[in-house]
Amino acid sequence: MDAATLVIWLMALVVGAIAYFRPGRLHVQGLKIGWELLLTMSPRVAMAIFIAGFFSELIPTDLVASWFGRESGVRGILLASLVGGFTPGGPHICFPIAIILFKSGAAVPPLVAYLTAWSLFAFHRIITWEIPLMGYRFMILRIVSSLALPPLAGILTAAVQTNVWTGM
Repeated sequence: MDAATLVIWLMALVVGAIAYFRPGRLHVQGLKIGWELLLTMSPRVAMAIFIAGFFSELIPTDLVASWFGRESGVRGILLASLVGGFTPGGPHICFPIAIILFKSGAAVPPLVAYLTAWSLFAFHRIITWEIPLMGYRFMILRIVSSLALPPLAGILTAAVQTNVWTGM
């Protein structure tokens, strides 16, 4: 068992124990909610794993290395910033894609830009949630005010990574 899995299990046990000792049978309610989430999320996560597997076979590794690799520089960061915003789905889709890109030769700075852009600009969330709930004016102001963040995150990652590995 890896460290992340162990931490998650420990967190579940601690929170479950706290719920057990609270009045009102909170642990039973928590188990019911957890079971419902498990039934809802398991098929999604399973399909996301298959998508990542198919994606890893479809993506040309030489293309990833040239577009997002160490030598891609700012161009790779800007391209990753664009692609991240158009990656559909939640974390169960985005993170497996990021892992596949990393294993295919993508450098860390473009991946940071990719994940930052996905977090900020996921097109599907803008269409489904933001515009209907907040309106076009809010959406435009939010996007324009945060447009520089994914490239900036990638560039800062490159600077930190260079300084950390060269001894600052």
